Formats: sequence, C-alpha cells, structure tokens
Amino acid sequence: MVTLHAEDDLDRFVRTRRRLFAIAYRIVRNVDEAEDILQEVWLRWQRADRAAVRNAEAFLATVTTRLAINVIQSAWRRHETSVDAWLLDEVAHGDAGPAAHAERAALREQAARLLRERLPAAERAAFALRVGFGYPYQEIAERLQIRAANARQLVRRARIRIAAFPATGSPLP
Repeated sequence: MVTLHAEDDLDRFVRTRRRLFAIAYRIVRNVDEAEDILQEVWLRWQRADRAAVRNAEAFLATVTTRLAINVIQSAWRRHETSVDAWLLDEVAHGDAGPAAHAERAALREQAARLLRERLPAAERAAFALRVGFGYPYQEIAERLQIRAANARQLVRRARIRIAAFPATGSPLP
C-alpha cells in the first residue's frame, strides 16, 4: 500500500516531469539521454530528505540541470580521451625497457597512419595542432590561414571522423 506522503511525492514528480524533460533535452539534445537523466532524478528524489527540501520543483529542476550538464561534459559522451592520461602513461612506463618503448613507438606510428588515412590534410593539421600540441584555435587559424571558427570546425569534423571508425584499423569506406 502506498502512503499518502509517497503519493504526494509521486504527484509532484509527475506534475513537473514534462518541464524536467524539457530542461534535460534542451541541454543534452538527445531523447534517450534525457529519459535516462529523468530516471536518475527520480531515484535521487526518492533518496532525498524531503523535510529539508523547501521547494520540490526547484530541487527537481536543479538536479535535472546538474545531471544533464554532467552528461554533456563527460569524456564518454565526447568520445575523447585526456591527453594528460597519455602523458601520465608515458611517465609511468618511461623506464619499462626497450620492448615497451618499441611497442609505444609502434602504436604512435599506427595512430599517425590512421590519421593520414582517415583525415583530409586540413583536418589532420588542425587536429594535430589542437590535440597533439594544445594550440589555441586562433593560432591554428593563423598557421593554416583560415578563421578561428573554421579551425574549430576542422577539429570538430576530425574528431567525428575518427570516432566513426572502430580502433581495429578497418579501411575507409
């Protein structure tokens, strides 16, 4: 049997669900991810100390917003890995011996080959300058003699193109 208090909490959530979905969708721009966020909001609402909550709608909207922002900022969503992780791996394995050094060199060569195969020259240059060397977009634009917005777009397209292919080394279509 559902208690009266639990029914009130369910009603509050159901009444604000449409607004919460709109908030989540506006941020993540994906229906499935917005629904996942709402499920997590519901779970957090169930665990929340409602006696401490002054305004249920504001609480739910805040939780929804923060969860949606977390989703769009996550590395998983952006299909990126941190360059810092690569550097830490290099430092951690720096004295691992000649076999490990040769393996890392082969992996770097394979990565460079894949970039050459999968990216047009302009995208490859912009991507390498941004990701490999950390250049700001304005400096990339100056070096490639384009606008900064174009440099951003080239890097974005390169990331999309790289993420579209599995890491198995499959050839381009």
